[in-house]
Amino acid sequence: MRSEAAPPDGPPFSTWLCVVCGWVYDERTGAPQAGLAPGTRWEEVPDSWTCPDCGVSKQDFEMVRL
Repeated sequence: MRSEAAPPDGPPFSTWLCVVCGWVYDERTGAPQAGLAPGTRWEEVPDSWTCPDCGVSKQDFEMVRL
């Protein structure tokens, strides 16, 4: 898990990688262009959300461990 500074009320932010195309979702910065505000935790991302680059489902992402 990527260890960014934790928000005052929670654990450190994580980073998630699309295993199909390599697009990266960082909880800290979110993905406003894909409808996800900064600070949106992966578990809060709807199951119906898809990768903005290749269109695969949320299930095709893996947490990046550094």
